[in-house]
Amino acid sequence: MEEISAFVNVARLYIRMKIAEEAAVTQVAWMLLYVQGGIAEAWKDNLLNELTKEESEVESVEQLFTKIRNDFGETLEEERKIEQLRTIKQGGRTCDKYVQEFKKVTRGSSYEGRSLIEKFKRGLNGAIRRKLAEAEEPPTTIREWQERVVRLDRNQRQSRAEEKVLGRNAACPGGNMQPRGGESYGGKGGQIT
Repeated sequence: MEEISAFVNVARLYIRMKIAEEAAVTQVAWMLLYVQGGIAEAWKDNLLNELTKEESEVESVEQLFTKIRNDFGETLEEERKIEQLRTIKQGGRTCDKYVQEFKKVTRGSSYEGRSLIEKFKRGLNGAIRRKLAEAEEPPTTIREWQERVVRLDRNQRQSRAEEKVLGRNAACPGGNMQPRGGESYGGKGGQIT
C-alpha cells in the first residue's frame, strides 16, 4: 500500500501543478500514462477499453485513485508483507534497526499475537534469541520481545566496546612494565626495584 499511496500523492501534486484546469477525463488519461509494468499494464489497457466504450465507473481522478487502491492495494500489499515477514532477518544490523524494520513490515499485516512473535524471533540472530528464550522470565508479548532484544543488544555492544578498551590497558600486567625503547628501570629482569 505504501507504493500505491506514494503514487497517489505524487499524482495529486502533479495534477495541482500542471493539469488542474484540464477536464476530468484528460486528468484520468494523463495519470494512466504513469501506470506501467506487469499486471498494471494489462489492468490499464482494460480500463482504457472501458473508458473508450463509456463502460467505466471512473469519471474523475479521485475515482481512479480509489479503483487503483481497491484493485491493487490490499491484495498486493498483504502478499508483499507476508513475503517480507517470511524473509526479514537481523543479519549484521543492530536490534534497534531490526525492530524498526520489523515494525514497518508488520504495519497493516494480518499477523498478531503468537504468530507475530514467531516471525520476529525467526529473524533474530541466534545468540540473542537463545538468551531471551532461556531467560528466567522470557518475554511473552511482541512488545516485550522487541524491548528486551534492543536492551540486550545494546548491553552486549557496550560490553564488547569496554572489553576492547580494557584489553588494551591490560597489555602491561603487574610489574613487568618496560619503558619505551626497551630500556629497563633497573634491577633484575627489567622490573622496577
